[in-house]
Amino acid sequence: MGQQQLLLLVLGIVIVGLAVVVGIQAFSENQAKANLDALVNDGVRIASDVQAWSLKPQAFGGPASGEDWSDATFADIGYSDADADNGACAGGQYGNLNGCFTLATSGTDARITGQGLSGTTLNSNGVQIDISGTSPNDVSTLTSAAGTYTVGGGTSSTTN
Repeated sequence: MGQQQLLLLVLGIVIVGLAVVVGIQAFSENQAKANLDALVNDGVRIASDVQAWSLKPQAFGGPASGEDWSDATFADIGYSDADADNGACAGGQYGNLNGCFTLATSGTDARITGQGLSGTTLNSNGVQIDISGTSPNDVSTLTSAAGTYTVGGGTSSTTN
């Protein structure tokens, strides 16, 4: 083989190797972004279910007399938080393929926090959904990917 052919062969192998590495990196980044999007979707769905529960009459499974949406639990809104059902999540959390979710209430506020899952281990994705009422405008989201929080399109450098 001539020198030019060997040079072209080596150059071709290097280009293919670089393309494979870039493809793997792009896939990993896309997978993390998809997990964060799924966490936000699940968190907003849970928040919506909390709001819907609070508007039901007690006879149809709504809050008892004197309770409101800030008294909701996973059991009230139809989610299982039993250890046998939540996979890698801790007791008292709701878990699915996307992550582990905690529902906490204090005073007139409710907060749903979610931590992303990668296989069976927790990853650095996180979401926080705050509920301050029963209208769609009373739900706010805060996302965290690799230690930075994003609220409404802006980014801050606060670490989680």
